[in-house]
Amino acid sequence: MTVLALQDVSRRFGPIEVLHHVDLALEPGQVHALIGENGAGKSTIMKILGGFLDPTEGQILLDGQAVRFASGPRAEAQGIVVIHQEFNLAADLSVAANIFLGRETGGWRLDHQAMRRDTAALLDRLHSPISPDTPIRDLSVPNRQMVEIAKALSRKARVLIMDEPSAVLTHREVGTLYEQIDRLRREGVAILYCSHRLDEVAHLADRITVLRDGRVVRQAMRGELTEDGMATAMVGRELQDFYPPKGSHSDRPALQVTGLTVPGKVHDASFTLHEGEVLGLAGLVGSGRTELAEGLVGLRASTGEIRVNGQPVAIRSLRDAFASGLAYLTEDRKEAGLLLDKGLRENLTLASLSRFGHLRLDTQAEDVALDRATGEFDIRAPSRTMIAGKLSGGNQQKLLLAKTMLPDPRIIIIDEPTRGIDVGTKAQIYAFIRDLATQGRSLIVISSEMTEVIGLADRVLVMREGRIAGEVTGNDMTEDRIVRLAMGVRGEAA
Repeated sequence: MTVLALQDVSRRFGPIEVLHHVDLALEPGQVHALIGENGAGKSTIMKILGGFLDPTEGQILLDGQAVRFASGPRAEAQGIVVIHQEFNLAADLSVAANIFLGRETGGWRLDHQAMRRDTAALLDRLHSPISPDTPIRDLSVPNRQMVEIAKALSRKARVLIMDEPSAVLTHREVGTLYEQIDRLRREGVAILYCSHRLDEVAHLADRITVLRDGRVVRQAMRGELTEDGMATAMVGRELQDFYPPKGSHSDRPALQVTGLTVPGKVHDASFTLHEGEVLGLAGLVGSGRTELAEGLVGLRASTGEIRVNGQPVAIRSLRDAFASGLAYLTEDRKEAGLLLDKGLRENLTLASLSRFGHLRLDTQAEDVALDRATGEFDIRAPSRTMIAGKLSGGNQQKLLLAKTMLPDPRIIIIDEPTRGIDVGTKAQIYAFIRDLATQGRSLIVISSEMTEVIGLADRVLVMREGRIAGEVTGNDMTEDRIVRLAMGVRGEAA
């Protein structure tokens, strides 16, 4: 019997209808994948199911009966638990306090020992070494996600709604997540799984619903849709030439790095980036890729020699990097890249304010720059007064790219260019990157997606344990070769 369903549900925000007569059914013991491009309506569906929004038309059915949830906690009281893509954790509280927040053990005199013990058991189930006493603010992004998953597991859900749960996890942690999903499935939990990673949808899903422009355009059972079929259904067209063709680049060095060392993170890294080249930087999570980039642009203390166009430069801050023609697009657009509670204009021009006045900003010139960026990077927003946090993930990433490019850098470092964005926007980002290289700019692209590195880069450097383990080019740019270098495996594949 269906445990939770949407029946002919539509949702409007003012005059704009974002969901159109959606039917969706979640069955006990099934993983139901919900996929679609950013803006397709996935988040709205999850918010309605989780009690955070009401449908404008249609109804929610719980165990076959029409219900209305007054709030997220009311839905959770009925066994419907949501793991949000945006972390919902109190940074100053411990892991244990977050997991039991609002459900504390022990009545008026809290039993901290019992909560720590139960938290440790949950974390052990996830094979996580996190201490229950660690404050959330001291945890990495992947570890915060593991806490969110542990918190959801503690709720003993009948329905578990998961929004991009694997986006920030390491390969090992993703394997643990899959184990828990299989366990929950065996226990009869109904799971709604939202992900941009089509390979994991193919691996996990018993049933797939594809959304496009707020409408259900395809529903399929396991094995009925290939990854290409999913992508085509999402965007409404065949995805050909997903990665743009690679061009030639100059032999002239744009950036020469010798002996770059970031204490405790990167050791004696040396490489050259040429004009018009896209250089990939691969390696396992924790291999030092991001730390190398942050050392280059002055976000981390580093030693070594950096030359730009043959001239030595001293980079001790982002301001120095900008002055030297370097720009860095962070992997974490929400915490370090954008001000989510500010408008598009403020975000676009933040790193380039000196171009728009000193004592008084020329807001008209800022608006002109925003209009240009909106067109050039296809940033889709209902109005220029919209705050950045209301944009879809893909449009946030395009806004961050526009912000990074506004100072007109010649060397651009892009860390995880397509994390958490849909397949159609990925293709746009890839085209932007190749176009920048065609203009003669030089790019370093860091990515955890092996196919992305291979598809974009002219050459790939592989990092392992803070060192550059090797370089691959041409026909050697294969997943097998990169993985072997990343893991320190000697010899050729069998």
